[in-house]
Amino acid sequence: MQLIIGGAFQGKKEYVKTMQGFEEKEMTDGADASYDDIFSCGCLYHFHEWIRARLLEGRDLDDLEKELSVRNPDIVLVSNELGYGVVPVDAFDRKYREAVGRICTRMAAAAKRVVRVTCGIGTVIKDA
Repeated sequence: MQLIIGGAFQGKKEYVKTMQGFEEKEMTDGADASYDDIFSCGCLYHFHEWIRARLLEGRDLDDLEKELSVRNPDIVLVSNELGYGVVPVDAFDRKYREAVGRICTRMAAAAKRVVRVTCGIGTVIKDA
């Protein structure tokens, strides 16, 4: 598993295309993906939006990294970093932002490779 993180509009998706060799048609948009799509795709971008949709469905994502490690260990996940701005007033938005941070932390621990992309440049944080 690989986790690619960074701020919005920092070139994460293009970085994955260039560095991993994915074509657009091989990448799944997490904003439109179902729960099961994550277990069969090669790359899921907008992972943070996939998490949001699952929270709205009331799903428990506490063991997601373990299930992904078994069912789709080669997936590349691309997520925005959400915790650097103003704390949302809305309770769900606070829960969502916290969930993305905690899930990405667990994904990073389980991942073989973690890259942070800023201005289209990837910095390897972890390469096991």
